[in-house]
Amino acid sequence: MTSVPSLADQEIGKLLELHPKGFDLKLDRILRLLDDLGAPQLRLPPTIHVAGTNGKGSTSAFSRAILEAAGRAVHVHTSPHLVDWRERYRLGQAGGRGELVSDEELAETIRRVATVNAGRPITVFELLTAVAFVLFAEHPADATVLEVGLGGRFDATNVIETAAVSVVTAISLDHQAFLGDTVEKIAGEKAGIFKRGVPVVIGPQTSEGALGVLRREAERTGARVHVYGQDFLAFEEHGRLVYQDERGLMDLPMPRLPGRHQLGNAATAIAALRAGGFDPPQAAIEAGLTRVEWPGRLQRITSGRLFDLCVPGSELWLDGGHNPGAGLVVAEALADLEDRTQRPLFLIAGMLNTKEPVGFFEAFAGMARHVFTVPIRSSDSGLSAEELADAAIDAGLEAEPCDSVEEAIRLVSTGWQSSPAPRFLVCGSLYLAGDVLRESGLAPR
Repeated sequence: MTSVPSLADQEIGKLLELHPKGFDLKLDRILRLLDDLGAPQLRLPPTIHVAGTNGKGSTSAFSRAILEAAGRAVHVHTSPHLVDWRERYRLGQAGGRGELVSDEELAETIRRVATVNAGRPITVFELLTAVAFVLFAEHPADATVLEVGLGGRFDATNVIETAAVSVVTAISLDHQAFLGDTVEKIAGEKAGIFKRGVPVVIGPQTSEGALGVLRREAERTGARVHVYGQDFLAFEEHGRLVYQDERGLMDLPMPRLPGRHQLGNAATAIAALRAGGFDPPQAAIEAGLTRVEWPGRLQRITSGRLFDLCVPGSELWLDGGHNPGAGLVVAEALADLEDRTQRPLFLIAGMLNTKEPVGFFEAFAGMARHVFTVPIRSSDSGLSAEELADAAIDAGLEAEPCDSVEEAIRLVSTGWQSSPAPRFLVCGSLYLAGDVLRESGLAPR
């Protein structure tokens, strides 16, 4: 039985019929619209503005979790969503944990914004970003976590005139058609969110060239710059996370989110909250690290129909990372697990046609026993399973196309008798991650 679209889905469907899909990186259209709406972007609570190729979502999630543990009301805007458009708009609540905007309020706000726009040329992402500004301006809160959608300089979120702190997480190649074909050019676009006098926090970087661009652009604004590995850092010691900055050391619990890369993301969030003047107490930092949630990023699936198809004793993991940098950190995290269990790893991958699949798959060479490639049913921009399998083969992996995640799991599980049971990783796309969460009854809340 086909489900009835939500009220917000119906309104967004109308927008998609009227306005172009994709990105057109300019600010004039949204600035005009926001001016007609009364400039809600100028009435936000103190804002943590987060850009980056990888890790910006996790860093945003850590920031929110720590502030909420301190009893703060926190608005959060992220994109894309996994299952429901409402995931992009979390409204802060007094005393802590916020809630996703209701379907009714989101639909009503979309209608208001669309009415004011009056059919003028604009992208859907710009309209929906304007919706975030209206919602956040109309609801009181102590802080806003504002995640950049694409790039930084000309992203629709970059219409804010100031922020409490500007953050850039790890940079790698992605969206080259929009942002440039080198990490240095991409870093320059991300640095476009820096504002004069607003402190800048730069998370872990693997490229010295990108780091140099970020530092240079930040210093041009006259702001104080906090760089991971120089001004703050984090490391694991005896099963604990040790955070260090100019104030000294903090002995903290390991983050709830798995993977070594999450230590750097957690540290970046802590540094950002301190630099931005939020100054959460250590007890709130400890609680935030253990409560943080960020679905679809190295998330272990332990229930639902797909999990039930796995060999008893198997592990089913999900990650929406889709570029070479994401491939490296996910492969590293799974290698840490493999050191302990020696489970055979099977990748089930789907990817959009705007990504660089060979670079993503290369991270898993020598680790993955086999790759099954699948189409992405929820997007009309997906690579075919056959094309993606060829890319995995070019990266040195054994690969074959199949029709679905379900079929891939069945191909491995039917007749499996070896020990230990396999580890499955569904990966390569947030669209695919959303499909798995939807089918597993695990939509983010």
